[in-house]
Amino acid sequence: MKSYDESLNDLLCAVSPWDRIERIPLSAARDRIACEDIVARRDYPEFPTSAMDGYAIKFEDLKLKKLKILGSLPAGSQSKSINLKNGECLKTFTGALLCDGSDTIIPIENVNVEGENIEILQGVAKGFAVRPVGESYKKNDILIKKGTKLGYSELGLLAELGISYVNVYLRPKVAVLSTGSEIVDIGERPKNNAQIHSSNHIAIANMVACMNCEVIILPIIKDDHDLIKQTVINTLKSVDFIITTGGVSVGDFDFMRDIVKEFELVVNKAAIKPGRHIKVAKLGEKYIFALPGFPYSAMVTCALYFREFIDKLLGVKENYKFKAILAEDYHKKSPFEEFSAASTVNENGVIKISTSTKKSGSSAIVTNLNNKAVLLRAKTSLKKGEIVEYITMV
Repeated sequence: MKSYDESLNDLLCAVSPWDRIERIPLSAARDRIACEDIVARRDYPEFPTSAMDGYAIKFEDLKLKKLKILGSLPAGSQSKSINLKNGECLKTFTGALLCDGSDTIIPIENVNVEGENIEILQGVAKGFAVRPVGESYKKNDILIKKGTKLGYSELGLLAELGISYVNVYLRPKVAVLSTGSEIVDIGERPKNNAQIHSSNHIAIANMVACMNCEVIILPIIKDDHDLIKQTVINTLKSVDFIITTGGVSVGDFDFMRDIVKEFELVVNKAAIKPGRHIKVAKLGEKYIFALPGFPYSAMVTCALYFREFIDKLLGVKENYKFKAILAEDYHKKSPFEEFSAASTVNENGVIKISTSTKKSGSSAIVTNLNNKAVLLRAKTSLKKGEIVEYITMV
């Protein structure tokens, strides 16, 4: 079996750039992925602008102590007809353009108004409270890079640029299919004590929705080779990718294991725990991600493989790997590279990681991923105090 890094590299090398785009209104663009660079068409601000309420003056006039008020200039008003001379000032509000001849704003709090004059009580530095041309950005600056997820700040910037529609990548359509005769859907009553409610299709669907994908949840299918195969083939006609859970191990009823082998296998198991039986198959530009059936294994492998795949597809540059100090010894339990649920804590600026907060047991323990759990990555047993790598799940 290949290592995690090797198998992931095989997958990422097979990815073709995603070229499907759509134009959507800004109001619908939160968390979508920009498909092109957003470039500034002009300097911003384009002219020197007041950063606070005060009086526009010539800096050299501070020594005069008393200046004549020519009038006031609210934000949004033109100042071109005013040319400040020595001994004069203009009351200027936040966001207003500086009038010609001025170079400094002296705050309202620093002066005393006496009729048509101000008395300067406290001086300021030259250029105080003046936003220079291009303070926010210069013409031709790349403001938002291709592949950026558009959050509140990026959307605010697009609005500032006057952009009401933005080009983004079309969300890949992903079908989620859970298989197994031992599982029943939520709301369905188990027929016997050996059956359990499926959680995989709900967990995986919600994970994938956070990855800028459109998700379709398929009905649960029992262990039936022909039905599973036909469902996969039919579904691929209308979606881009399928994620299945269950049926990839070595049991007599693990039919997904054999079905994906009829396609081009990109990943055929990996030396990892959990999830070593993972398989990724390709049909043209469409992919089948066959994940394990245990909930913990399914969610972990979805993060380790499918999330990386989608980021590469959409050009997203996101880092999920971080460093921390191990809070206690970690004893490896298998010959494979392990990804164990853990918790992190910030102790006076030092990030520490611990697996003792999680239950020890099988890969069916869903609660181990609660409370923003992370994955401790361990190729060998580790000692307390070592700097280790962990991977975020959300």
